[in-house]
Amino acid sequence: MKIVVCDPVSPKGVALLQQRPEFQVAVLPKRLAEAELLPVVADAVALVVRSETKVTRKVIEAAPKLRVVGRAGVGVDNVDVEAATRQGVVVMNTPGGNSVTTAELSLAMLLSLARKVPQAHASMVAGKWDRKLFQGTELAGKTLGILGMGRIGTEVARRAAALGMRVIAYDPYLTEDRAKAVGASFADGVDQVYTAADFITVHMPVTPETKHMLNAAAFAKMKPGVRIVNCARGEIIAEADLLAAMESGKVAGAALDVYAVEPLAADHPYRKHPNLILTPHLGASTAEAQEKCGIEVAEGIAAYLLTGEVRNAVNLPYLDAKTYEQVKPYLPLGEALGRLLAQLAPPGGDRLYITYGGHARKLPNTDPVTRAALRGFLTASNVKDVNNVNVRSVAQSIGLSVEEKKSDEPVTFNEWVHVQVFAGDRKLISAGGTFFGSPNNPRIVRLFSTPVEIPVSGTLLLLNNKDRPGIVGHLGTLLGRHKVNIASMSLARDTAGGLALTVLNLDSAPPPAVLDELQKDHDFSNVKVVRL
Repeated sequence: MKIVVCDPVSPKGVALLQQRPEFQVAVLPKRLAEAELLPVVADAVALVVRSETKVTRKVIEAAPKLRVVGRAGVGVDNVDVEAATRQGVVVMNTPGGNSVTTAELSLAMLLSLARKVPQAHASMVAGKWDRKLFQGTELAGKTLGILGMGRIGTEVARRAAALGMRVIAYDPYLTEDRAKAVGASFADGVDQVYTAADFITVHMPVTPETKHMLNAAAFAKMKPGVRIVNCARGEIIAEADLLAAMESGKVAGAALDVYAVEPLAADHPYRKHPNLILTPHLGASTAEAQEKCGIEVAEGIAAYLLTGEVRNAVNLPYLDAKTYEQVKPYLPLGEALGRLLAQLAPPGGDRLYITYGGHARKLPNTDPVTRAALRGFLTASNVKDVNNVNVRSVAQSIGLSVEEKKSDEPVTFNEWVHVQVFAGDRKLISAGGTFFGSPNNPRIVRLFSTPVEIPVSGTLLLLNNKDRPGIVGHLGTLLGRHKVNIASMSLARDTAGGLALTVLNLDSAPPPAVLDELQKDHDFSNVKVVRL
């Protein structure tokens, strides 16, 4: 499996990949533009990038074998995640690798803003001695507003509290208890931060809600003389509005490590403002952070390619090794249920309803099983290029929704996975499965609300037949004439002498002549061939 390391990452991370005999690791000597990268990734199963290489839609489409993109860092702005998801490519990052490093840079920015260290240094280098010009302010006793309390924001809060600052924090997912745990006051909205803070530091991703959130309206709500730090994403600040707020004196200074367009243009107005401190995107630029990120991304890629374990994926739920082992036996069962129902359901199905009962409801993560059932259903419905990563988005794109439920209702079996197909509110068909004896022996045990015993692989012949003496022998003789061998058989009837459901697991697909003869025989009806 070919892994292309597109940007410089820790040699220890590269070595971790190189020591695996399954991998062929290609380390590019320099960053390549899109056109140069296309032929390089043609046979790659994984790409390792930092922030320099752009993994665009064209790059992803040029790599038909690509399974994973690993970003050695937090942000994935340089990866087209939507295109990757459609193509079935996992995108993972390393959220823990540079948390401390970026938090420390944010604190350095705060201290530099408070004491005007870069400006004083530049003055000294120019041969001056202007002590009065660089009078600063203390951080102790001041209020720091933190926008975004993920890993980095939390680390900043702890350090700011140690410096004697009062910390007020806002995050859509922050709880009051978690804020208190790191010594911060809980803000239930950004306006509360704007009006209270002497310093504001940003640690949020770029989303439609956060893009340009620090704009003229936001600055108008802030204290006069507020100072701004941004080591997150440049697009969060409306650049022209920040410059205007600094010219008016509303914002006393700002320290920026990130910009809407990078690298920052040589003639950008930021470069000329005396109260701005600028660094060239150094948030993760320490030896320690680069080593952590390089090792973390290498371990994540290796785990996914070799075992299926998902770590830190931004487009697939987290699945650690322990959880993966717990859900692994259910995956072929879920996929077989989906494939079976897709081939038997009448047209018009627009919703799958999946119920987990018995021990299955205790699974820590049922999403992989749901994805397996969806994948089986879509694949058997002739939907192309479906895999675990893109299956939910593909289903959504064709109008197929999925609902999941963990049921406490009593079930006959220790483990129970039940899939129903609906068209609107009308149930079209359902099937359920369990394990016989061990997790290595999955079986479909309910179909059309009828007890059955069906293996989860192979070719099936399903039919209804009249319940009369000799019908099984008649069916076996018919198949035998056409050299079709029966591997196993499941029979169930509604009443004696009524209608029976017969499911045969065959060693080979029955030829058309068999199906034609069965359909003409008045003892048989609803003849179907299903391939699991």
